Amino acid sequence: MKKNLALSRLIIGLLLTFSVCVVAVVMRNVVKLDSEFFPSFALPGFIILVLAIVLIVAFRKQLDYRIAVPKFNQIWKPILFGLLTSLVLNLLTGIITTALHGRIEGHPALRNTTMLQFLLFTFILAPVAEEHLFRGFLQNYLKPLGNKGITVFHRRISLPVLIAALAFSLSHLGLLASGVGTAFMIRTALFTFVLGTIAGYYQEKYNNIVPAILVHMAGNLMGLLPVVLSSALKNFM
Repeated sequence: MKKNLALSRLIIGLLLTFSVCVVAVVMRNVVKLDSEFFPSFALPGFIILVLAIVLIVAFRKQLDYRIAVPKFNQIWKPILFGLLTSLVLNLLTGIITTALHGRIEGHPALRNTTMLQFLLFTFILAPVAEEHLFRGFLQNYLKPLGNKGITVFHRRISLPVLIAALAFSLSHLGLLASGVGTAFMIRTALFTFVLGTIAGYYQEKYNNIVPAILVHMAGNLMGLLPVVLSSALKNFM
């Protein structure tokens, strides 16, 4: 009975999660925004956040969802590991990409993006929306699978954490439609899986989605560098 429950949770959870992602992508292509401030890449974030909240409310009796102001000792480690993950992975994959291709491809959403747009839509909106979907809903919904997992660096990583991280990584395959290259896609898939695993670990450890959001925000900070450089170059020229 428990195996059937776990399997049904896995199927239903993944179907609902990827359905939200598909709806967000379709709506981005259907709805044409006529706004200089509100970029088209921000629309999926709003849609994901709204639908994730709908799922959390609809399945509230089957979820151990919690959002609360964390204590200081529950903040600094998630932020630190999010920053280190972003720094190390971007550095290593950047060196490998440069050695093989000679050019590091930037994220298409950051082209012609101002610092304010980055802070609002990439640094704040994207982590809040995506963490509510992949950790707040999916990972918590898969809790019956939590008795299985692996140990990495003396830390137990449960199966729900790994599945949610993998789903989070695969959801970024939609970037292929924007014309990104294979090297960029591999870098993104690896980065999002590792970042999602860390976010999921802290969400599970503290039973609070806020540390997961902080991990995601810290990881996205690396994207601020090209935006700052681009803005500085425009002002200089």
